Amino acid sequence: MQLVDDIKAKLENEVDRRPWLDHLIRAGMRFQRQRGDYFAAGITYFTVLSLFPLLMVAFSVAGFILAGHPELLTELQESVVKNIPGEFGTQINDLIDQAIRSRGTVGVLGLLVGLYTGLGWIANLRAALTEQWESQSPESPWWRSKLSDVGALVGLGLAFVVSLGLSAVASSGIGSGLLEAIGADHLPGATVVLAVLSIALGLLASWAVFAWMIARLPREKVSLRSAARAAALAAIAFEIFKFIGAIYLQMVLRSPAGATFGSIIGLMVFTYMTYRILLFATAWAATAPENDRGAEIAPPGAVVIQPRVVEHGMTTGAGAAYFGAGAVAALALVLFGRRR
Repeated sequence: MQLVDDIKAKLENEVDRRPWLDHLIRAGMRFQRQRGDYFAAGITYFTVLSLFPLLMVAFSVAGFILAGHPELLTELQESVVKNIPGEFGTQINDLIDQAIRSRGTVGVLGLLVGLYTGLGWIANLRAALTEQWESQSPESPWWRSKLSDVGALVGLGLAFVVSLGLSAVASSGIGSGLLEAIGADHLPGATVVLAVLSIALGLLASWAVFAWMIARLPREKVSLRSAARAAALAAIAFEIFKFIGAIYLQMVLRSPAGATFGSIIGLMVFTYMTYRILLFATAWAATAPENDRGAEIAPPGAVVIQPRVVEHGMTTGAGAAYFGAGAVAALALVLFGRRR
């Protein structure tokens, strides 16, 4: 027991000396207490159901807008595929090609189906992110919630456009072309600088999406400062996961189950881990010193006051009792005297 107590005391001392470690532990406890893994699995399910209609509608619209600039459409498509590791990226690429080719047949009905599916997905995503804040705020009317969900869906789409644009710049030949234009392509270290710049732009693209999701999707007021710091953590973790995930998915897809269900397994693993990163980053923002309000304490019940009257001195009942006792004693003395 002494050894356990010593280890516990040492760990507590280390946590007290390192605020970032204390913050990490509190974020992990919040993530577990608010069932982060459970909600990540639930959003993964809704994402799988919603992904294909949303991609069909999004790239059909993009096909109309960028019809006169096919090179931009190609770069946008490559940016999407690059962010999805494994064989599933190839299948997403085929789906995007089909959506672009059939953009004239999507029509109003397809847009309505995509909007309905997207609203269901964004509502569940916002509910999961709000859960990490342990919010006790009253629910808004349904029509106000739906209007808010529409705005959140449009804003998220714009955030993805910005992110994909940054990814396209990072993966294109703009950097090398710029180095050639200024005659610096043969300088020592030019390739290293270009590689670092590409990685930085990729991180910036991921950070932009995570920052917007953490700051604007929860039904809770979140400061941009807290969201920006949490998004930096999420972006770094996401880029590391993409690198490791590509290797892991290649191993999974070589198995018999992977050969049969390869695409759906790859999609679900990639989506589930991404949402875990997002939810943990939200828990990190929620447990920041400026946001950590602790658990909500329910108001106490109604207090019932029952006054008690304390009487000082001899009461009427006590006086009567003493008088009766004295009379009985006097009568006994009289009778005893007569007998003698």
